[in-house]
Amino acid sequence: MAEIQGSYDDLFTAAPGVLAALLDAGDTGASVAVFVDGEPVVDVWGGCVDADRTAPWQRDTITGVWSVTKTMTALCALVLADRGQLDLDAPVVRYWPEFAAAGKDGVLVRHLLAHTAGLPHWNGPVEELYDWPSATARLAAQAPQWEPGTAAGYHSLTQGFLVGEVVRRITDRSVGEFLADEVAGPLGADFHIGLSAEHDHRVALSVPPPSRDEDHLSSAPGATAAPTAGTGIRVRDGNSIAWRRAQIPAASGFGNARSVALVQSVLACGGTVRGVRLLSQAGCDRAREEQFSGEDHILGMPMRYGLGYGLFGNTYGWGGWGGSMVVIDPDARMVVAYVTNQMREPGDDNRGLEIVMAAYDGIQALRA
Repeated sequence: MAEIQGSYDDLFTAAPGVLAALLDAGDTGASVAVFVDGEPVVDVWGGCVDADRTAPWQRDTITGVWSVTKTMTALCALVLADRGQLDLDAPVVRYWPEFAAAGKDGVLVRHLLAHTAGLPHWNGPVEELYDWPSATARLAAQAPQWEPGTAAGYHSLTQGFLVGEVVRRITDRSVGEFLADEVAGPLGADFHIGLSAEHDHRVALSVPPPSRDEDHLSSAPGATAAPTAGTGIRVRDGNSIAWRRAQIPAASGFGNARSVALVQSVLACGGTVRGVRLLSQAGCDRAREEQFSGEDHILGMPMRYGLGYGLFGNTYGWGGWGGSMVVIDPDARMVVAYVTNQMREPGDDNRGLEIVMAAYDGIQALRA
């Protein structure tokens, strides 16, 4: 059986067991964290950082989590809303006047967070994603594909720029800077949007699914094929230095399971973790206020969206291309995070769900 490093509570042995089984089945490397009441009951890792399996995954290894990044960007917006600096019911143009172009003056801030703004596709060159002014100017000029607020379509790359520009207009800071200053920094969480060179030696590059290479194109969680519209992102793009340095707040975050679970524990624990208060209880509750329920035009499947998070029963969270995932359960005051560099085909990937179910075995034993 694969060797697992780290620590875990005896009641939660199922979660590290699942990680070991996944590594035994051929996965390259990963980390798993389960936090209850803001503290780790599982904090484990294993495998390797590279496809050739020459270097072991370490405690401080980080990797790209793709769309799990959206939960970090959403949390930044929720913090601003809780402070009264951002009105979620306001039109986006209140903060970003240029956004009014092409009939978007009725788009509300909450539409950006709920994938209902009608701007689901990135239609520019990949290189433009690395240039914030160019990327946001392109989106400001676009016309919505549907009447905003009336339908949903997963904004896989665009959501981060849309929400992030509103954050920047309010705070005069990028999402990555705001996250570092106001969220990750105070919590001591090792999560980054816009990764500086000093961290490069800790990065585990994404490993394409078996039988695929680095030209493998992105597809959204739940989708069975690559999107038919918009610019496709390849594995090699996500492994590039340019991607790491850029702020693509829907997809270019780097961290590990520990840091993801620690940050999102703010929502599971009523706004306060380890003595750091970031949100009120009302501010936490906003995350799971249903904004849309129905067929997602892009994913082609039924979805429920809150404010920046997917809603799944009494839990909420999101997953990323390649398998990383975070699930928040405020009723159990629990967060489960799975972060991996081993990609699988989206239609054949239940790893995150297996980790979550294993965590619930522990919670039931803990609450017994």
